[in-house]
Amino acid sequence: MLPVARGTDDQPLTSSPALSVLASADDQPVAAARHAAREFLTALQAVHGIPVSGRAMGMVQLVVSELVTNAHKYAPGPWLLNMELNKGAVEISVWDTEPTLPIARAADPGRVGQHGLEIVIGVSHTFEMRREPVGKYIKATIALADDPDGHPAGRLM
Repeated sequence: MLPVARGTDDQPLTSSPALSVLASADDQPVAAARHAAREFLTALQAVHGIPVSGRAMGMVQLVVSELVTNAHKYAPGPWLLNMELNKGAVEISVWDTEPTLPIARAADPGRVGQHGLEIVIGVSHTFEMRREPVGKYIKATIALADDPDGHPAGRLM
């Protein structure tokens, strides 16, 4: 299991509206990151009474999976996953040591795989990426409430 950052009272941050997960030697870091995301959202509901739609639960885990997979696969060093509640949405950010920014490719029905960035951009309310002095930072925002008009990125409360 990936290590979870702890607060000053030594309680896991999954009991508050923020979570940090560092890369580890875990055999399955992507699965562990998805599990941490699910626990974070469950704590938002159970501990803080913040409603999380089924769509948001799935989309957050999908975005975490795609971003952590890329960091684990392409970055030569460690990576850091952060999730934070902000204005009715979860901000998912991943920092890694690879400075090259990913590029969303043009649609190609014959291409197998490598659609992760396109998926993340498509399901996110907001998306940004930037180079850092070391590596890069990618952030996607997923609204927690469903959109009454059916927009895949949901709506902010």
